[in-house]
Amino acid sequence: QVQLVESGGGLVQAGGSLRLSCAASRIIFSIGTMGWYRQAPGKQREAVAAITSGGSTNYVDSVKGRFTISRDNAKNTVYLQMNNLKPEDTAVYYCNYNIAAVYYWGQGTQVTVSS
Repeated sequence: QVQLVESGGGLVQAGGSLRLSCAASRIIFSIGTMGWYRQAPGKQREAVAAITSGGSTNYVDSVKGRFTISRDNAKNTVYLQMNNLKPEDTAVYYCNYNIAAVYYWGQGTQVTVSS
């Protein structure tokens, strides 16, 4: 069974930084697309960033220039570096693994940005 375990969430002031990590197991990590989603209270889950097996990345407009997604295939880990955080970034962040249109999810990690 695929396992995705997120870490790195927490409470930070506006303008601060956090780095989320997602360790994957029981998958062929070097293939498939890894991504980060988030869900704020009362809102739908939204895609934040994704990185393909070839290293191509894409971001939702609201985080472009502030967030960076990366992956380390040797460590089976994907990262989300979040800089210049804003209160509207507050949400539960979920790691996602997508291969052949099958999606796997982590348990989520809370990110709270205070103003």
